[in-house]
Amino acid sequence: MKNTYESPLASRYASDEMLYIFSPDKKFSTWRRLWIALARAEKELGLTQITDEMIAEMEAHVDDINYDVAAEEEKRLRHDVMAHVHAYGAQCPKAKGIIHLGATSCYVGDNTDIIIMREGLMLIRSKVVRVLAALAQFADTYKAMPTLGFTHFQAAQMVTVGKRATLWMNELLMDLSELNFRIEHMQLLGSKGTTGTQASFMELFAGDTDKIKDMEKKIAAEMGFDSVVPVSGQTYSRKVDAAIVSTLSGIAQSASKFATDIRLLCHLKEVEEPFEKNQIGSSAMPYKRNPMRCERICSLARYVIADAANPAVTAATQWFERTLDDSANKRICIPEAFLAVDAILNIYLNVASGLIVHPKVIEKHIMAELPFMASENIMMDAVLRGGDRQELHEEIRLMSLEAGKNVKERGLENNLIDLISENPKFGMSREELMVHMKPEAYIGRCPQQVEEFLEYCVKPAIAPYADELSKEATALKV
Repeated sequence: MKNTYESPLASRYASDEMLYIFSPDKKFSTWRRLWIALARAEKELGLTQITDEMIAEMEAHVDDINYDVAAEEEKRLRHDVMAHVHAYGAQCPKAKGIIHLGATSCYVGDNTDIIIMREGLMLIRSKVVRVLAALAQFADTYKAMPTLGFTHFQAAQMVTVGKRATLWMNELLMDLSELNFRIEHMQLLGSKGTTGTQASFMELFAGDTDKIKDMEKKIAAEMGFDSVVPVSGQTYSRKVDAAIVSTLSGIAQSASKFATDIRLLCHLKEVEEPFEKNQIGSSAMPYKRNPMRCERICSLARYVIADAANPAVTAATQWFERTLDDSANKRICIPEAFLAVDAILNIYLNVASGLIVHPKVIEKHIMAELPFMASENIMMDAVLRGGDRQELHEEIRLMSLEAGKNVKERGLENNLIDLISENPKFGMSREELMVHMKPEAYIGRCPQQVEEFLEYCVKPAIAPYADELSKEATALKV
């Protein structure tokens, strides 16, 4: 249908996997699973009005959700949870009287949100791991290839192409650690009642506190969790949402840093993102190879970073045990953060797996700057030949200024080596000076740093996810 708005996150960017996690089918089937878990726990703990037949009837209709009935009920009741309680009851006539027994809306709403967000984080983690693996291969391949390092985007000491990739990876390792922490520490809300006191369950179980605690343990176990939050109002603390979207924002930040570096390298024509045979870089300029994938990463990342303010403000402005001003905002900002980061990582993996390196351009840029970088070594060599260090330092300073003027004002090549060879105070021929013009002599421990980082940091971090590494990359929609 083309006559109504649709989110580009769904139609253009996010994967089918992530779209399913935040789909109505996933949400409402999880509501039903939670109602079944509640009924089963209540029955096992002594509520005789709940029977196996009722539970079996509920289990038979977990996935065939009667949306039309739910929609009509919501128009009538103006309450989405009760609309689905009635819709489920219409399919389960024997069980309809015990569905949602003792619970409040947040029993299904909040517990489902936690379940869905955990699954979303696990999918995100899978993709972060695959990006790390792709970058690890790239870093290892280019661990010893010299390239200009930059500070302030001015040529500085040299690094290697592979060493630079470890900087991107190190930030993703930080994100992976954060993801693991969030996933491992997520807890269900459990069954806390309207203000978190469990008063309704005290009534159902005649004040038996142990049964209420056992009920929550049973529900948590059935839904795949080790624990529930120890205390709450009607909802789990909205700081949970703020922390999760902050984690997603951190991934967006890391990806944007990578994509920005690639965009700058693309401008230098040293490294480029993949460019397909029939891809058009510009509608007006046929020769262009715009880094559109990395630009898209930066664009989506900016959205996620800004979106992280939403749950933070929501967490800060909740009143006492419950207000509903979180709901509409939460329905938008949480799924969109997940969908956007999912899209970012799909693109990140695509780019990281197909980076194009141009060694000749890199070498050209090195050689234009190397005479300046080699000046200290040349000066030391001249001192060993009998020269005066302070005098030679001043001579190199003056000649460097002249060579810089030659490049910047006259558009000529860097002629510092020629100037030094012609200066009798150095007493060195051009051939002797060129010994110092080997880029690999200026990369320090870059190759070893890459090897050590891959062996001791990356491999152990991604090893637990071997199955994820075997999965195919998600095809980009556009």
